Amino acid sequence: MIEIRELEKISLKKPIIIEGFPGIGMVGTISSSYLAEKLGMKLVGYMASNKFPPIAAIHDYIPVSPARIYASKEHNLIVLYSEFVIPADVVFSLTEKIIAWSKSKKASVIYSLAGIAVPEPNDKVYGIASTKQVAEALKKKGIEPIKEGATQGVSGVLIAECAAQKFPAANIMIQTNFSLDPRGSARLINKLCEVTGLKVDTARLLKEGNEIEEKMKQAMNKMQSLHKDYKQMENSSMYG
Repeated sequence: MIEIRELEKISLKKPIIIEGFPGIGMVGTISSSYLAEKLGMKLVGYMASNKFPPIAAIHDYIPVSPARIYASKEHNLIVLYSEFVIPADVVFSLTEKIIAWSKSKKASVIYSLAGIAVPEPNDKVYGIASTKQVAEALKKKGIEPIKEGATQGVSGVLIAECAAQKFPAANIMIQTNFSLDPRGSARLINKLCEVTGLKVDTARLLKEGNEIEEKMKQAMNKMQSLHKDYKQMENSSMYG
């Protein structure tokens, strides 16, 4: 079961929705969390499932879900992201829920931010679009369409489902060979800004890339460690 739980009512006019879930280079999560912070977006909801790891994140002294939703009236924007890898057996259910929820919010488009793993990355930005109109809009911004290939995870299933339902969506992707890539995320955000008209200063991502990478690595390792410890406790006998 997947639920999208709103902490307060979200009332925007045909908002843009941006999603970033953990994947190649962690660029989706890095980019989305940076957008939410830099644009001063408000925490308005979260995603919940009995299949998710039983973990709470703590930010600014407050316990929150690691899979969160932020919104901004000023920018007419909604951002969804997760700090843990979505279990494979709920990816399809989650993508269905995201699309249905996006339609209920009368969203104009969904942009998924992701990475492509390659040995030697180039500076191009690549795209997969769900409709011809979205594809043309990406081309005009210098985003190279992918003709053949495969994509996976939430962003992969989401774009395929959006295409099947003819809902406007696109995956915007950069190449990377890093497990955590803040600088690549900065390039991705810059291109997203060209596409959406958002104005986001990515200087800190570029300048403090190493520090941001280390901070996120520690957070991800902590999540994995907590989940592992919980599993071990769950599988052990309390009475020996």
